[in-house]
Amino acid sequence: MKTMSHFSSNFLFVFLVSTAICITAMSLSLAAVNAANITINGNIVTYDRRSLIINGQRKLLISASIHYPRSVPAMWPGLVQLAKEGGVDVIETYVFWNGHELSPDNYYFGGRYDLVKFCKIVQQAGMHMILRIGPFVAAEWNYGGLPVWLHYVPGTTFRTDSEPFKHYMQKFMTYIVNLMKQERLFASQGGPIILAQAKNEYGNYETAYGEGGKRYAFWAARMALSQDTGVPWIMCQQYDAPDPVIDTCNSFYCDQFKPISPNKPKIWTENWPGWFKTFGARDPHRPPEDVAYSVAPFFQKGGSVMNYYMYHGGTNFGRTAGGPFITTSYDYDAPIDEYGLARFPKWGHLKELHKVIKLCEHALLNNDPTLLSLGSLQEADVYEDASGACAAFLSNMDDKDDKVVQFRNISYQLPAWSVSILPDCKNVVFNTAKVGCQTSIVNMEPLDLHPTVRSPKRDIKALQWEVFKETAGVWGVTDFTKNGFVDHINTTKDTTDYLWYTTSIFVNDEEEFLQNRSSAMLFVESKGHAMHVFINHVLQASASGNGTVPHFKFGTPIVLKAGKNDIALLSMTVGLQTAGSFYEWIGAGPTSVKVEGFKSGIVDLSASTWTYKVGLHGEYLRIHESGGLNNKIWALTSEPPKQKPLTWYKAVVDAPPGDEPVALDMIHMGKGLAWLNGQEIGRYWPRKSSKLEKCITQCDYRGKFNPDKCDTGCGEPTQRWYHVPRSWFKPSGNILVIFEETGGDPSQIRFSRRKVSGACGHLSEDHPSFDVEYLQGSEIKNDENRATLRLKCPTNTHISAVKFASFGNPTGTCGSYMQGDCHDPNSAALVEKVCLNQNECALEMSSGNFNMQLCPSTVKKLAVEVNCS
Repeated sequence: MKTMSHFSSNFLFVFLVSTAICITAMSLSLAAVNAANITINGNIVTYDRRSLIINGQRKLLISASIHYPRSVPAMWPGLVQLAKEGGVDVIETYVFWNGHELSPDNYYFGGRYDLVKFCKIVQQAGMHMILRIGPFVAAEWNYGGLPVWLHYVPGTTFRTDSEPFKHYMQKFMTYIVNLMKQERLFASQGGPIILAQAKNEYGNYETAYGEGGKRYAFWAARMALSQDTGVPWIMCQQYDAPDPVIDTCNSFYCDQFKPISPNKPKIWTENWPGWFKTFGARDPHRPPEDVAYSVAPFFQKGGSVMNYYMYHGGTNFGRTAGGPFITTSYDYDAPIDEYGLARFPKWGHLKELHKVIKLCEHALLNNDPTLLSLGSLQEADVYEDASGACAAFLSNMDDKDDKVVQFRNISYQLPAWSVSILPDCKNVVFNTAKVGCQTSIVNMEPLDLHPTVRSPKRDIKALQWEVFKETAGVWGVTDFTKNGFVDHINTTKDTTDYLWYTTSIFVNDEEEFLQNRSSAMLFVESKGHAMHVFINHVLQASASGNGTVPHFKFGTPIVLKAGKNDIALLSMTVGLQTAGSFYEWIGAGPTSVKVEGFKSGIVDLSASTWTYKVGLHGEYLRIHESGGLNNKIWALTSEPPKQKPLTWYKAVVDAPPGDEPVALDMIHMGKGLAWLNGQEIGRYWPRKSSKLEKCITQCDYRGKFNPDKCDTGCGEPTQRWYHVPRSWFKPSGNILVIFEETGGDPSQIRFSRRKVSGACGHLSEDHPSFDVEYLQGSEIKNDENRATLRLKCPTNTHISAVKFASFGNPTGTCGSYMQGDCHDPNSAALVEKVCLNQNECALEMSSGNFNMQLCPSTVKKLAVEVNCS
């Protein structure tokens, strides 16, 4: 999908990294075999200009990106099943090279990196897969998924005609292909994988590499084809993909995309239903109406495979986030949220869309469209054959005004920026701008960190804390000394975020700033990403770049004393560069350090003798891992110290009660890293976005989307809560470890449960009057003519109260509905009768219960909000 490379001033431009869609068409158990898609001996996957063809049958496919290392194995079955319930046929994933080949020939496929297990879970669900082997992924993943060690193989340049790079790339891709073959996971062997991808979004960068880039692109295609997988290969954003490789599209909209060859199907590998976040930036959202508006025209204009990047974004556990500055959360405003819960209304709206598109599948895949103009910005695409099958898409591309159009002698109202789908060329069953499913009300419910040793209060103060204080500067033996600066990344090789740069400066007691009790000024310039300044072991300043501009410079007053003063700069990376031409050469760390205020003038320390130390002492001792948790270096304390920089904290806690997803609330901490039972939660940094930036309270879905269009969270932390998977907890005796860089109040750390506390929804008379949930086939029957609002609480809960109900002309949005001047006073009683004490209920506007004669000149609406408990 996109990667962070460079950003324009107003548009967070990111070369998006596509996500891999592993599609499984069958389960190996005979009972789960879908005879239409699978044979015992394998599936034949081919294609023509219209679609993929599996075992002789054309397929219209909806795909969902779920990256296996961005969740945990315990979550995988639920995520895959929830995608399937949402109308998805295919699961797509990248293969993450740097998570699998930790050093040359040192392979790892355990835990979150158990690719085979993930693929088999997809297969058991009866779904297909798209496997994006890459091996470059971008995806806001550290170093774009390529291993850092590869950069230091002599003669290597990434992603061009470089023999060392091609050698290791082919070796890894062959290893993955052979692993999939051994497990019989390609469709040609009866497995779920129907497409494989080589390279990723290389067309965006190829010209920067000149002729070497062209040679590399063709080599990669030939190498992939030689793997003999028995399934087609794709290359996304590859404008010169050679036959028979299929070139595909990545964008917010791909309806106008055309493959290079007229003999290849139209495939959309990355439809971005949201966007990623960077520390210190706003929270982007893409409205479900616009996501649906992008999907419907794609199939309307001949598309046959569409993949959401992401359908479940998940979490950048540990130090896997790239960017730099990508948050630990990779929620992506996706249809399934970071914690594994369906995001309503987006998930529900798209589920209905998928259902209706599938009603049109036969007509779409077996006929050429007839294009009809219905107005200056309105048109219809009609798919019809002699058998009577007919499907029509009516679109209004006007981003401001609703329109009424005539189609086959019937009037249809088209909201602005919307598509109406008529599976029988007569009845509007779905309109992309009309959201009829519920919105879930989701809260982060705070919990105390319950101590394993019980206390009457069971609060944070009862915890037994242990601490370890880092030294500001070189700990242990110096790694090396050098005149001038070294590059941060070349020195650490990404084994840690941290590198110490230390030197000293002598101050005569006659200096004016000492006499006046004022301060000298320190000026620092850095390639990135962040830095803490310690003078004589005291933290005096912090600075950083951001997701748009990683490099930074700053000036800060510093307190110096007469005599020798120790200067220690803790340079930090916040994820390595994810994409861009020659991105592996982008460095980090200070480039200039000067002190101003001396009688003799500016003191330039840039060429001075600097002493270097890689990493933290606690990292070296591995005190966050199981083997180091009982290290004698930990000191017991009755209360954890507050606002102390460079401090490790350890506490033993119980698992939070319940079965809801869990997060760590770090709002009262500064910046650092967190672990539970040795598992890496990730980087935390509740860095706030600017209050001066533009945020919205309600997003207008109309008009083309960009990542700055519908932002929230101005003046708030970009990420406050950090996902801790339930499977990482034991019933008791869980060890939480925090490393805090700048100072915070660990006594305020809390677990929070992600809890669905209610639901709400609204319908209007002009909503498509069909209950999509129960539609079968393309023949729309008159008795199915019933617009229905469905409300559902989580499993094992029920609708405990009707908080709001109004039939008439209510106003507002979920959580802030208000009665209008037209209101049926029986609304609440009618809703309570149907819904109260039920897990789910269905409210039909035309059921006869509501007063349809009310306010005859008003387009009547039904708005309801309920509590779940």
